[in-house]
Amino acid sequence: MPKPKLKKIPVRDVRLGMYIEAFCGSWMDHPFWRSKFVITDAHELHLVHECAITEVLIDVSLGLDVLAPPATAEAAGQPQTPAVPQPPPVPDTEAATMRAEYQRAAAICKAATGAVRHMFAEVRMGRAIDQEVARQVAEEITDSVLRNGGALISLARLKTADGYTYMHSVAVCALMVALARQLGLSEAETRAAGFAGLMHDLGKADVPLEMLNKPGRLTEDEFAQVRLHPEHGHRRLLAAGVDDPIALDVCLHHHERIDGKGYPKQLAGEAISRMARMGAVCDVYDAITSNRPYKEGWDPAESLAKMAQWTNGHLDPAIFQALVRSLGIYPTGSLVRLSNGKLALVVEQSGASLLKPIVKTVYSTLSHERVVPQRIDLSAPGNRLQIEKRENPKDWQIPDLDALWMDELAQP
Repeated sequence: MPKPKLKKIPVRDVRLGMYIEAFCGSWMDHPFWRSKFVITDAHELHLVHECAITEVLIDVSLGLDVLAPPATAEAAGQPQTPAVPQPPPVPDTEAATMRAEYQRAAAICKAATGAVRHMFAEVRMGRAIDQEVARQVAEEITDSVLRNGGALISLARLKTADGYTYMHSVAVCALMVALARQLGLSEAETRAAGFAGLMHDLGKADVPLEMLNKPGRLTEDEFAQVRLHPEHGHRRLLAAGVDDPIALDVCLHHHERIDGKGYPKQLAGEAISRMARMGAVCDVYDAITSNRPYKEGWDPAESLAKMAQWTNGHLDPAIFQALVRSLGIYPTGSLVRLSNGKLALVVEQSGASLLKPIVKTVYSTLSHERVVPQRIDLSAPGNRLQIEKRENPKDWQIPDLDALWMDELAQP
């Protein structure tokens, strides 16, 4: 194999036949899941030229070189324009508020979902995934959750039925990070948990799309094929050179059950690693709160209530309780009834009490009409209102609940 000959060039100089070694910038600024490939068609070339990346690294031992050395003002004998001073970057350590993180989390969620979609497409075409890009995606999600977990986790719950498979990987990544932090895991373990969450369902790329998107109940034969996805994913990760034991373990064992009735190995109890048990809890929570081709998702608070009933055999009780502490007893997006008779939407966790989140009123059960939304911190000093119970949104015909809490997060 020829020795690599790397050269950094402006994006404008990229042409057909060049071998892209790397994009010089964030994975969020270009549409390619792969970072090492030959530009083979005009569409790919157009995407490179139009992306936000300004420079790429090419390997001229594996593809074409530039047609001519890039022209510079100095070489042409023209005066160079002095560089415009840039403001210093905002320190990464600065705590982000919920609203500030919302915009960043929305961009990360969109880009990460697109990256996972590309990853699955690569697998379906028989190509190995790009581990380096996958880790970059997981790192961006992890950093967002560590800054403020509520923003991205809440956004990732909103899925279209046909996009479920891709955003589910993003959501489980975020949930794994939040859960790992709640359990007191080290930063290295927390980041490993996030990467494992992103990769956990890779094997579904080997499941026919008509099965994944089937609006009705799967037949026994179809379900048997779907149940093979942990083993498919494990094999795909090994083929991509992923030797991370946590990612491999969670991918293979996130459908095991505490009572030994899971798959693919029918492991039980402590034979299932803690990370795999965490993966199972996060996978179930996101699955039942999401709209699927065959059913609508449950309300977040209702989902936690359902999951509490499954801790006697399916899920690890201690890890489930940690998830509840992480999300709140009334997670963001839940509909609750207040002691004054008004229905309110949970828009943020207060941090002071699991039972006293920040809510926005939306409806009066006394007058049976919509109300002017009012934001209330139930943990604030002097506040006398409290949550009486959770409510099922379907019982109240309020179709725009998700839009209401997203609008709250987006307010300046």
